[in-house]
Amino acid sequence: MKKRMFYILWIVAMFSGCTKNISAPEFPDTPLPEGFAKGADVSWVTEMEQNGLSFKNDLGATADLFQILKDKGMNAIRLRVWVNPVNGWCNTDDLLVKARRAKALGYRIMVDFHYSDTWADPGAQAKPDAWSGLSFDKLAAMVGSYTELVLNRLKQEGIHPEWVQVGNETNDGMLWEDGRASTNMANFSALINAGYKAVKNVDSSIKVIVHLANGFDNDLFRWMFDGLKANGAQWDVIGMSLYPSVDNWQTLVEQCEDNMSDMVQRYGKEVMLCEVGMPASSPAASTAFLKAIISKNAALPDGKGVGVFYWEPEAYGNWNGYTLGAFDDEGKPTSALDAFSMTGY
Repeated sequence: MKKRMFYILWIVAMFSGCTKNISAPEFPDTPLPEGFAKGADVSWVTEMEQNGLSFKNDLGATADLFQILKDKGMNAIRLRVWVNPVNGWCNTDDLLVKARRAKALGYRIMVDFHYSDTWADPGAQAKPDAWSGLSFDKLAAMVGSYTELVLNRLKQEGIHPEWVQVGNETNDGMLWEDGRASTNMANFSALINAGYKAVKNVDSSIKVIVHLANGFDNDLFRWMFDGLKANGAQWDVIGMSLYPSVDNWQTLVEQCEDNMSDMVQRYGKEVMLCEVGMPASSPAASTAFLKAIISKNAALPDGKGVGVFYWEPEAYGNWNGYTLGAFDDEGKPTSALDAFSMTGY
């Protein structure tokens, strides 16, 4: 977790000084496309509640986090799953607890497979300990069987995810070293296909996402998706993360818009912002950023922009040292989340 927190905060700091002189654009409150996903990853919620934290609505009344977010205009929930985490949080059982709560309120659901016992991101893609000694063929088979196992557990309870991420922020592949893309794109493609096939075996209607960080980096995205395509990999949605600073969000939104448009033109796939976030201490700037990125994604040609998810907005009170949530120190949502009340579902 510390590696992931460091990575996100490093990205914000690295780009804080590279802003251009761009005036804040205006985004009319026009209806979003039908089916547009406005969501949040709230995978920390059960751990936070176990540690005595609670959440308040705009009126200051204690309320269920899922209901608070729904009242703010959200219609989708993203949940990560780890294989055998040391403390149990985000394992399959914990995923089920949160997925039941999301289903009860009518949320659409995304499952984010990290294929690790802990955080997987551009700087860390460690194999689960139980998979460490497997040959590559058996590793790929395990990706398939584990994916089916988790999704079938959900299916048995009538929970049908709309999207599944095969890997999290896989800028250089996953399940290192076997699946490191820069040294063996064919292996990474085989792992993606193992996950893709498993998802479709459980429910062919689920859309499979390949997710990279740094949504502003067109060179990275072209390199990765050209490589996957050349090696016969299959995917339905191109997923991105974007964590700008208060000073550079306009520049990064512009770059991300160009990248999203290029992805649609180059590969003909849907594009989603699977993770976004900004400092909770700057809600006005965060609101402007969110309205901008939602509008830009929704305006992609041919309806290929399909949604934006805030990463862990409920984090507050310096929870795990994370400062890019969207709740204040009293556990109330900041005005940043008002961006998700933009009309249209």
